[in-house]
Amino acid sequence: MTGVVRSHLRIQTVLAVLGTCVAVAIGLSSVETRAQQASNAGLSVLPVRGNIYMLVGAGPNITLSIGREGTLLVDTGSAASADAVLAAVQQLVRQVTASPMPIKPCAGLGCVGVAYPSYLGTIASPAPPRPIQFIVNSNADVDHIGGNAKIAQAGTTIGGGPGLGAFVGIVKESATIYAQENTLERLAAAKTPTAALPTESFTHDLKQYFNGEGIQFIHQPAAHTDGDTLVHFRGSDVISTGDIFSTVSYPVFDIGRGGSINGIVAGLNHLLDLVIAEYQTEGGTLLIPGHGRLCDAADLATYRDTVTIIRDRIQTMIKNGMTLDQVKQARPTKDYDPRYDTPAWTKDMFVEAVYRSLSAKK
Repeated sequence: MTGVVRSHLRIQTVLAVLGTCVAVAIGLSSVETRAQQASNAGLSVLPVRGNIYMLVGAGPNITLSIGREGTLLVDTGSAASADAVLAAVQQLVRQVTASPMPIKPCAGLGCVGVAYPSYLGTIASPAPPRPIQFIVNSNADVDHIGGNAKIAQAGTTIGGGPGLGAFVGIVKESATIYAQENTLERLAAAKTPTAALPTESFTHDLKQYFNGEGIQFIHQPAAHTDGDTLVHFRGSDVISTGDIFSTVSYPVFDIGRGGSINGIVAGLNHLLDLVIAEYQTEGGTLLIPGHGRLCDAADLATYRDTVTIIRDRIQTMIKNGMTLDQVKQARPTKDYDPRYDTPAWTKDMFVEAVYRSLSAKK
């Protein structure tokens, strides 16, 4: 009889868990359908977690926070995609607002897995939709800042900064653009049109509160460039990495703009310090890379190991007196070329950049 009772309890537990999971799945399906409908001119939207969405197809990945205070974008894509990005963002904001999706925390005997924390209870803005308020540029590359002017001009800043949206007496007729100070200086030196220039800059890290969660803008020095910014959405536990991390190529870094291979490795290690895996390095903190698919801690660790191994191989070859041509002929990347060698950033371009970075006089 005891065995029958235990079996009955297990069945009830499984049904309760399945019921919760089905309810969450139905809600997620609704968001995914709306996101798919927001696809515009080859763009796709992926719901990530909480208020966070990933917009793909405009060059680099664009991260969106859509919530009760408005919309924040990390990067704006290429200039050619600006109209499509703006249309997709505005459509997604309207659709999310029109159909609020409450997420109830998992409860009950045997509950395993919570879709979202209870304090991110509703993935929606109150009607009417709030505007695009903030843009963060992760670096100064043209494919990351190309949509700045058009998207910023379509926005409105309410309040003095993220977290101050309730103070409606302060209004600016454009979105505020944030960037690390070196990124602002490089864009200004390149004679970027005023409408596309960052309007706020920071030297180190900047902490803000927006759409119900803390957000950190984290300066990662001497990595892809000297002005890279990681954006950590702490409540949703999502990190937008910029071009420090990619799943489709070897890491791109520009020595002429302060980038370095050691800075890339340091940036990847910093990201590993920030992420928290759910189980055996899988799940947990999610990462939106500059290019490629949505990732977790395991993906990040694999990429960090790949880059570190190649860096160390080339460093050893340099210590042994090998020239750049000899290093290329030795093929230090051959284990990883099938995955990361691309026409836009070839293995030889990467090896040469690593060689020159490690050979540079300190």
